[in-house]
Amino acid sequence: MTNGPWERTSPVRPYVITGGRAESEGGPLSWESLVMATDAAFPAALQPEHQAILTHCQGLLSVAEVAAHLGQPPSVLQVLLADLLEWGLIVTRPPIPPAERADVTMLRKVLSGLESRL
Repeated sequence: MTNGPWERTSPVRPYVITGGRAESEGGPLSWESLVMATDAAFPAALQPEHQAILTHCQGLLSVAEVAAHLGQPPSVLQVLLADLLEWGLIVTRPPIPPAERADVTMLRKVLSGLESRL
């Protein structure tokens, strides 16, 4: 019985992937922050984890989604994303503040109205 992707990896691996870093210099990206690869060609010398991130981030994805796709803890992804951001290989967008989000009640009414017409 497995409990997720982290059970299949060695406990040393995240340490190796991040080069021993537990945090990024600019502070961690929020798990809801959206990331997307830039059009810049990335160097072939990037480590495989960086390349996998760039492959998955062709459209906007949250930090948590990228972590889930790659089977890495979000804390590891935050360090790797900070590298890519520093190198100009990704762009980020902060999460939408709660005050700017759509009203869920209104969205449910719209969905209900659409369903009643089908």
